[in-house]
Amino acid sequence: MESFNEVWNLVCAYCKSRITEIAFSTWISRIEPVTLDFTNRVAVLKVPNELHRQTVLHYYMDLLEEAFRQIFSQEIQIKLCIPEETGHTAEKKEPEPADDNYEFTFDTYIVGPSNKFAHAASMAVASKPAALYNPLFIYGNSGLGKTHLLYAIRNEINHTHPEMDIVYIKGDEFTNELIEAIRHGTTGEFHQRYRHADVLLVDDIQFIAGKDSTQEEFFHTFNTLYEAKKQIVLTSDRPPKDIATLEERLLTRFEWGLTADIQPPDFETRIAIIKRKAELLKMELPDNVVEYVANRLKNNIRQLEGAVKKMKAYHLLQGYPLNIQTAQAAISDIINNDQPTPLTVEKIVDEVARTFGTSSADIKSSRRAANISTARQVSMYTVREITQMPLAAIGKEFGGRDHSTVVYAIQQVEKNMKHDMKLKATVNDIIKNIRDR
Repeated sequence: MESFNEVWNLVCAYCKSRITEIAFSTWISRIEPVTLDFTNRVAVLKVPNELHRQTVLHYYMDLLEEAFRQIFSQEIQIKLCIPEETGHTAEKKEPEPADDNYEFTFDTYIVGPSNKFAHAASMAVASKPAALYNPLFIYGNSGLGKTHLLYAIRNEINHTHPEMDIVYIKGDEFTNELIEAIRHGTTGEFHQRYRHADVLLVDDIQFIAGKDSTQEEFFHTFNTLYEAKKQIVLTSDRPPKDIATLEERLLTRFEWGLTADIQPPDFETRIAIIKRKAELLKMELPDNVVEYVANRLKNNIRQLEGAVKKMKAYHLLQGYPLNIQTAQAAISDIINNDQPTPLTVEKIVDEVARTFGTSSADIKSSRRAANISTARQVSMYTVREITQMPLAAIGKEFGGRDHSTVVYAIQQVEKNMKHDMKLKATVNDIIKNIRDR
């Protein structure tokens, strides 16, 4: 059980970095590890009641499965039970403080030439919110530590200014919350949450690009906060000028303050990251193992940390020694998993729907409103572009439409993109956003 508790701490850390703090504390932190049968690849988790189980099954099961997959590099079947079904109570163990701090603090952020400027700017913002660099825009490829800096800013301001209202949100979640607020008539509460914040931290802001209603809402949110001298920090995978379908008025505002980039870490920084992560996980890795990992994973901090986590999981659950052979197994899993995640048609259609301000159901329906027809054609084009599915199979995904309908849709999008630069930029940005997920 002790080993599974430690694995569960890793799962919690992964989940915590990908959902809001409220969602994590409400739904994930109350889950308890019961048993892990590694031979049959089954994990049993206990939730407080049936409502909790149904909510996790509906909204968070994909996240939990992804967390286990990141740790073990293979599928683990998750079974949720309620207290009446277990016959015993699993001992609840909170995530280790060291690992929790690792997610949030400047102290555990390894600084090197590739991120020194972004780190210094983040510390300056945290020490004097809205007084120095506003907005602060941090950009760099996925897995280089942008989210860590956002959490570190939040943690530091929480410590020095506990009275401040700090809001953290991901760009696509901002869109989703806006859609839900419009649907349920709760835009007033939405405005209250974001326009009255003292500090607004938005991760992956590029995902609002091309979505007219979201950009309109964020424009007013930005203006309200900026004029009230509230701190805004944004992250993206590219600088503002390279976000193709970002409105000019937002582009200008994103560049009002300070822009800082993060590059892949050099060899010495990678060594330090591996050693620090091992220390936080209470592991003693030989120098040759550390150097082996650092020499083979060069462009992504998250992969370096993932390799250390996998080695610990192998050591705990299968008794593997912490040597080069175990490192090879962990690295092999990461390298093999470094290919693009298979994308379902549903994920593609969801992204197009958000961009065009409609719904996935409308896109797959027979409705012929102009914006829905355009979104449907773009969806078919994007599915073909990304997945290379046969045309007949694409038609089947879109309500059983025939081969010729898909051909026409693709040809229309290709023709329109030649003379409509905004449409071309929108489609290209949709494809990039989907591939970056």
